[in-house]
Amino acid sequence: MPTTRDYYEILSVEKTADGDEIKRAYRRLAMKHHPDRNPGDAEAEAKFKEAAEAYEVLSDPDRRRIYDQHGHAGLRGAGGVAGHDFSRMNVEDIFSMFNDIFGGGGRAGAGRQRGVARGYDLETEVVLNLEDVLSGAEREVEFSRLDVCDACTGSGAKKGSKPVKCETCAGHGQVVQTGFGGMFRMQTTCPHCRGRGQQVKDKCETCKGKGRTPQRRRISVKIPAGIHDQQAVRIQGEGEPPPPELSPDGSGLRGDLHVVARVRRHDGFERDGDNLVVELPVSFTQAALGAHIEIPTLDDEPASLEIPRGAQHGSVYRIPGAGLPNLRTGRRGELVVVADVQIPRKLTSRQEELLREYAETEDAPVRPRSAGGGAVWKKIKDAIGG
Repeated sequence: MPTTRDYYEILSVEKTADGDEIKRAYRRLAMKHHPDRNPGDAEAEAKFKEAAEAYEVLSDPDRRRIYDQHGHAGLRGAGGVAGHDFSRMNVEDIFSMFNDIFGGGGRAGAGRQRGVARGYDLETEVVLNLEDVLSGAEREVEFSRLDVCDACTGSGAKKGSKPVKCETCAGHGQVVQTGFGGMFRMQTTCPHCRGRGQQVKDKCETCKGKGRTPQRRRISVKIPAGIHDQQAVRIQGEGEPPPPELSPDGSGLRGDLHVVARVRRHDGFERDGDNLVVELPVSFTQAALGAHIEIPTLDDEPASLEIPRGAQHGSVYRIPGAGLPNLRTGRRGELVVVADVQIPRKLTSRQEELLREYAETEDAPVRPRSAGGGAVWKKIKDAIGG
């Protein structure tokens, strides 16, 4: 039966997530649970299919609207997922979705149609501060990838031996399945040799016949100024070589490495696109009389701001060019200053005296508590029966 888990939960995204967030979430899960990276792992294959089903629905605006309103039942009633059961699909049937996710290169075999085999893309993360976003940064990233086994040069066979023709597909790499009394025929990748047309009898001791071994790699990555949280820098050719069923010796195109930026929250500033937002504490005398105030920025030097007379709590002031650079143009946004007018909690006797003198000049003078506060409180207590 089709999955009944919440699609947003499967992809670990909020219901307000946009198309790019959904695509990135699916890409991460697809890479993690890809059957070629988890051979023989039924649980990983099930999670891969589950993520593919969730993506197919949430990436389609019409299906997503129906799902948001009516859930799984609504999709079945609209001829949606009920007629497209991913739990019964061959994993190969899902790969067509990778062309959209990876721009034609996410699936290792996507290059086969063009005559060039291509490896899988990989993904890692870097953690940045807002200061890194302002000026750009350079980070060393370490990641693991599958590379051609040095011992067998990718064949998977023990030194001195050779692979033999696959008995299941007779060396063709494909098998033909029929159904409904022979009414249709479907050609799929051979499940035993995975399209290679050959099988290894005497396996390489280093890679256990897989032709690939995991390797740790460390590279330096330049992060451009203005990058946003969850945006990625693509490093061409730092992914994996084509899998052994497409290119035993690894010849062809390597996949890419996607370095995803994770930007930490800042204690003093909030980011709004290319703008920075800061709350500025303003005393009530500064708000009333006006003031010249130095504003902290992400730069080395503070910015100057003139607070006009009569500034109100929540008033907004803008300092052009003191925000973050735009990723494409380099033009910096604004520093948006929100006035937070502070009312003192404690007053000295002299301060209170001066304020009462000022209050006498207003239309509604403030009276000392002893001059009427007690009487008002007595009326309130009498009204509530206290």
